Parts: sequence; structure tokens; C-alpha cells
Amino acid sequence: MMGFETFGLNRNLMAAVAAAGYTTPTPIQKQAIPLVMQGRDVLGLAQTGTGKTAAFALPVLQRFLQAKPGPVRALVVAPTRELAEQIHGEFQTLARGTRIRSTAVYGGVGFNPQASAFKRGVEVVIACPGRLLDHLRQGTLDLAHVEVLILDEADYLFDMGFLPDVRRIIGYLPSRRQNLLFSATMPTEIKRLAGEVLRDPATCRIGADAPAHTVSHALYPVAQHLKTALLMELLVQVGSGPVLVFTRTKHRAKRLGEQLAKAGHRSASLQGNLSQGRRQAALDGFRSGRFQVLVATDIVARGIDISKVSHVINYDVPSTPEAYIHRIGRTGRAGCSGAALTLVTREDKSVVCSIDRVIGSPIERRTLKDFDYDRPVSVSADVRPRTGRGSFPRRGEFDAHAGRHGKAAGDRPKASAGRR
Repeated sequence: MMGFETFGLNRNLMAAVAAAGYTTPTPIQKQAIPLVMQGRDVLGLAQTGTGKTAAFALPVLQRFLQAKPGPVRALVVAPTRELAEQIHGEFQTLARGTRIRSTAVYGGVGFNPQASAFKRGVEVVIACPGRLLDHLRQGTLDLAHVEVLILDEADYLFDMGFLPDVRRIIGYLPSRRQNLLFSATMPTEIKRLAGEVLRDPATCRIGADAPAHTVSHALYPVAQHLKTALLMELLVQVGSGPVLVFTRTKHRAKRLGEQLAKAGHRSASLQGNLSQGRRQAALDGFRSGRFQVLVATDIVARGIDISKVSHVINYDVPSTPEAYIHRIGRTGRAGCSGAALTLVTREDKSVVCSIDRVIGSPIERRTLKDFDYDRPVSVSADVRPRTGRGSFPRRGEFDAHAGRHGKAAGDRPKASAGRR
């Protein structure tokens, strides 16, 4: 069986790999590490959780250990603060026992401490575009000596509107450099960016844009104004495992997190309006088990490594099938089974059909026994229906593949029959 020793890594890196518990390279690591070590530009296409960070961190660290320390030599651009911190943590873990230093740069925290870190000297900068541009414009960071540029979760950078900023950042870099671009999907804009940035790239493709076979799927048709009540019932039935609940907006994530906490759930919310300290506290609390339920926007749908999530519940249907794949990729990881439960209204029918096509078969439609689906809208309803009575999916509207009602949401997750 192939091990990390086949890459010819420095002994300190090998010791760090062993200490981190890595034994066998993942498919993306097997493909990408030799290519990056050869100095090739690389286009990596792989879902989150496949080991992409080590696939670029190890060869970058190996390269820097073979030369004298210098100014910033590698730049990693990431779409979110949480992902930047996660990548930074991975670099720190793998660089343990070496002289190579890294730092994470993002907004929501002090500017001056970051500038001071640059003055003290770092070789690897992991940054979100906005704050990075602030430093570049104010002259507190010099990227003139960067040898390697890594764009991570490039499709998410595009989704968040960061591509113009990425192009501005590239203007501060030397023209001669190695470029690595990692993305889970390849929309047209990312193909265009890859064509601009990469030179004669080698392509590493792992898997397809489809959910893991370890995840089971179910849809729960419900009226908009009954979503919160149904979610409460589902949380009772799914048991005590970690549950990640996705909403479409920051306001709804905040409100829903408060409602769940008031109802006695160990819950927290994570959304972009929180300070960085509160965002990190919510994420750390969920990882440690202090919170059983984390209500979040798509800010944690990609890149963030949260292990052992038993259920992902889509309170709001994601806007695209690709977003659905990213969200449910938080469960069924590392060979464990997981379940993806989605609350759907009549308005969601077209997106649901698209998700069905991506899954490869119609998703099972379920209802909860003894839940009052005909409850009228009340003055105190948590969430008012967006389109009045028409927002409730008529019985059977999502049940073309039914005869499957009444299954409990707490059924243990089983492998989906859908394709990988």
C-alpha cells in the first residue's frame, strides 16, 4: 500500500504527518503532491473532505525547506474566515518542527496585529480577498517574492463575488510563479479564471459532482409557516448526534438559532453578521459537542471540516443542486453514514427536480406521523408564508414516487442507492 514515504518528504514533515495520524495518502494527494513537487501548475477538482489542503501544503513546505528563509513565498486565497483558519491550522500542524511560519489574514479582527506578523516574517499567508487587498493597498504586505499561488475553493470564491478581487490580487504577484487552483465544480467563470492563471496545467480529478454514497436523502413537504414546528419535531426524532441546519439568510439563521435555544436545544448559529470571535466560538462549540445543533448559512457549506455530523437538515432548500451537494457533504464523511433531510414548499419544486437529477434517482418523500400539516397560519407564527395558502405543497405534489410516508426521521442513516 502506498504511503507518504513514497513522496521523498523531509524527515520533519514525515514526523508531522505521522503525528497528525495520516497513514495513507488520499486520491487527490496521490495525484497532486508529485505534480506540485515537480513545479507544475495544477488544476485540482475534488470535493471538500478529500484531503486537498495537505495535497498542496506538503509539497509547498517541502520546497521551502530546501532553501533559505525569505519573505512571503506562498499565498493561499480562501473564500471564508473559517476556511482560512482551517488551512492555517493545517499548515501549522504539518510545519511543526520546521522553521516555516504561516499566518491567516481576514477581516473582522484587528488590522495592526496582522501587519506586525508580516514584519516579524512569515513565508505562507492564507488570506481572504478583502482584508488581503487592504494590506496590499496600505503597503503593509509585499507579495513581490511569492513563488506559489493557491486558489482554494475557487467556485466558492466566484459564488461570493470575489473573482474581481482575486484578479486585483494577482496583479501584485510576480509573473513567474507556480499556480494551483482547487475547486469542487467547474462553472464557466472558473474555467475562464483557470485559463488566465494556470500555465500548461496538470489536471487532478477526483470523483464526480455527486453526493457521497454514505448519505441517505429525504424530502419533507411542508407549508412555509410550519417549517419551524416541523424542524422541532425532526430534531426530537433524529437523536443526540450533531445536526447541522442550513438556512438561506443570515437573519433566519440568527432567529432560528434563538428559537431552538429557547425551546431547550443546545444550539448556536453561525452567520456572516457575527464577530469573528463569536463565529469561531460557535464552530468550536459544535465541534466539541457543547452545541448539538448548529444553524448556519452556506458560510459552512464548503471547505469547513466538521467530522461526525449525523444529520444535515436544509431548513431552506439551497438555490442550486451544486449547493445541495456542498451542504450535505458535511455529513457521511470518513466512511461514516449520514442523512440529509430537506424541508420543501411548493415554491421549491423546480430546484427539487434538479436535485433529483443530480442524485440520480427521485429523493424519497416523507411525512411525520401525527404532525398537523393543516395547521393554519397564526398571528404568532414564527415564519409567515411567502405566497399565502399557495405555499403549502398539496398532498401528492411531491409524492409522485410515494407510498413512502410515515417513516421516522430518526431512522438510522443508510447508504443511498443514488450514484456517487
